[in-house]
Amino acid sequence: MKTLSVTPTATLLGVLFCLTLLCAALALVSSALAQSGNSYDLRGSRAAWEAAYAGQQEGSVKPLSFPGTNGKIAFVSERDGNPEIYTMNADGSLATNITNNPAIDNEPAWSPDGTKIAFVSGRDGDDEIYVMNADGSGVTRLTNSPGVDGLPAWSPDGTRIAFVSARDGNDEIYVMNAGGSNLTRLTTNVAVDGFYNRPAWSPDGAKVAFVSTRDGNDEIYVLDADGSNLTRLTNNPASDREPAWRP
Repeated sequence: MKTLSVTPTATLLGVLFCLTLLCAALALVSSALAQSGNSYDLRGSRAAWEAAYAGQQEGSVKPLSFPGTNGKIAFVSERDGNPEIYTMNADGSLATNITNNPAIDNEPAWSPDGTKIAFVSGRDGDDEIYVMNADGSGVTRLTNSPGVDGLPAWSPDGTRIAFVSARDGNDEIYVMNAGGSNLTRLTTNVAVDGFYNRPAWSPDGAKVAFVSTRDGNDEIYVLDADGSNLTRLTNNPASDREPAWRP
């Protein structure tokens, strides 16, 4: 029986041929991505990559970006004599008063992109919702009603804010655009909806969970972001409150 012998030269040629094929394939992939106009950062999580791939399949994916290290923490403090909103670094350093007003400022809520903070203040006579830049500049009043407005919660895409208001006689859930326009009342009930609990957006921004006493005690409900399809989620004689969606 004859045995085949492979010379070192033949082996080297085979390796070079394989590398040539690999380079050609990579060039084709790169060209396809360039033509699609999309870019990807594949250093992130597998879940993020899969989300990007799914978007590419639908033709609507945006470039991936990751926030990196933890940012600042907003909080309320009375260290200067009355409740004010402060920010500090994630390690507790550089605490800074960013509201500086003799009225009560509280209930801070970061916008999803970290550039703005919604908050509640009594600086104009009653509790209203305001928004400011992350450094405290550019304060803008978003609500204007004789009733108390509070507990602002940003939608995941940062375009809307859900909140609790007593402007119509009792606490109800409302939603508005991030600039204060297009105010919409989501709940209409003689009971208290909200009840000192911030509304909670679903991760896709399609639903809002909230607390209501409409059935006798604190229970958790969910409805679509336009106020439709109200559903009671809990049924317990004890108090159920503070809903929080898993990301």
